[in-house]
Amino acid sequence: MSKKYNWAILGCGKIARKFVADLSLLPNANLYAAASRSLENAKEFAQDLGFEKAYGSYQEMVEDPQVDVVYVATPHSKHLEHSMLCMDHKKAVLCEKAFAMNTKEVDQMIAASKSNNTFLMEAFWTIFSAKFIKVMELAKDKELGQLRFVKSDFMFKADFDPDKRLYNIDLGAGSLLDIGIYPIFRSLMLLGKPIEIKTMANIRPTGVEDSISMLFSYENGAMAVLTSSFESTCNNQTELCFENGFIKFIREPEFPIFIEKNGVQEEIHIEQPQGMGYELEAAHVMDCLDKELIESPVLPLSYSRDLMEIMDRVRKDAGIVFPKHD
Repeated sequence: MSKKYNWAILGCGKIARKFVADLSLLPNANLYAAASRSLENAKEFAQDLGFEKAYGSYQEMVEDPQVDVVYVATPHSKHLEHSMLCMDHKKAVLCEKAFAMNTKEVDQMIAASKSNNTFLMEAFWTIFSAKFIKVMELAKDKELGQLRFVKSDFMFKADFDPDKRLYNIDLGAGSLLDIGIYPIFRSLMLLGKPIEIKTMANIRPTGVEDSISMLFSYENGAMAVLTSSFESTCNNQTELCFENGFIKFIREPEFPIFIEKNGVQEEIHIEQPQGMGYELEAAHVMDCLDKELIESPVLPLSYSRDLMEIMDRVRKDAGIVFPKHD
């Protein structure tokens, strides 16, 4: 039986509330502390969700010796600063994606994990989901033949507001870092790192990209077409085209996986998780801590670095710049 770990939340926003709803499902996770720049916000978050303590500064929280592991849920632009703060105080870190603003920052985080001998992982819950694990298993079926083409989208409609996180360039705004990371993740897992990247992006006068299409090519001749957008909606489907069939899926667990192999179609239904899926990554973090690991064998830091390196290449091709970070 795993030991019980005291979890702290750094950044009390919407994603943190969703994460905590799932975290509370785990018997070995103790909802210990919530930290915000505002003590009032921290107290409200702690009271609403059942945390023992509330802190009005991140520094106070990391100085609490009872904190074991911290979920970093601040904007992308603060992930480096806040993850480093936690690791420098020997707190294990689960940091929301995008992991940082660029590869240089990811390298700093990885170095801090090693020098402090402290656990660090990107919060990419999808890799632990039963649906994605099944898709990866199906993709290895030799009867399907070689994977030749990946098409993956993630879109939703958001109102343009340069003061809000999605459109505030100082906070790492744009669809690429926020949701484009998901299609890129799928292509990386299925096809590896591309040899060539071409992009088309809609960039606002403020410098923020709100829609981007990406074309990746690979050494074996395979291709990927990936899109993210705050300007439109779709069913956010991923389609994998093989020599002898295809696989189609969307990430929501209630929808089946569609597979066609040699002309025969099948629907594969996956058992739904208890929560939204965030509990799977949290459970994995605690399993790693039980084993005294400082990185995940399922989602190693080298993977997170590869993912960020690809996004840096995308940004360079598209002309997307973050003035305070690039």
